[in-house]
Amino acid sequence: MEINPNLSEKAQYDYALVLRASKESDQQAYAELMERYRDAIFHLCRRMVFNDDDADDLTIETFAKAFKRLAQYTPTFAFSTWLFKIASNHSIDFIRKKRIKALSLDQGFTTSDGDQLHITVKDEAPDPIETLEKKQRVERMREVVSKLKPRYRRLVELRYFEEFSYDEIAKELDLPLGTVKAQLYRARDILATIMEGSRDHL
Repeated sequence: MEINPNLSEKAQYDYALVLRASKESDQQAYAELMERYRDAIFHLCRRMVFNDDDADDLTIETFAKAFKRLAQYTPTFAFSTWLFKIASNHSIDFIRKKRIKALSLDQGFTTSDGDQLHITVKDEAPDPIETLEKKQRVERMREVVSKLKPRYRRLVELRYFEEFSYDEIAKELDLPLGTVKAQLYRARDILATIMEGSRDHL
């Protein structure tokens, strides 16, 4: 693949990390890519959604999307350009969905005939069938998680079953924060693959 000779040394270094991550499944490369751009991506998302919590979620989801699509990155332009585009598009999608939700649930909307419509949100305790189905889903997820490699399994258990923060997980496992996040992205990808019926990544 031809690399743009006008790429900066920084962009060339990023591409080397991308190759290590995508071709060799190098977890340290994933972590380093995240470490290099996490703050910048957060600030971009923050400027778009005006909320720290939403920006943090969008940042995590941006890296998850990028890491899943690394094979689609072409070094004819900087990795940072590609990553920022993903973050921007993802934030725009989030804003659109949030506006639709706020409109439909909180304000209602007016039809072309001038009628004001409101959506009533069901606010009831789950019935016994819903409770059973939820319990079965949780049991199924625990079964799937048990099939992960130990390093991934513990991360998922801490994050999703014990509800540890990323910082708390990093301290508990004595790992760099970037490594924790990178490995959690990888674990979620593996979980999705397993849930779809494939066990190729185990």
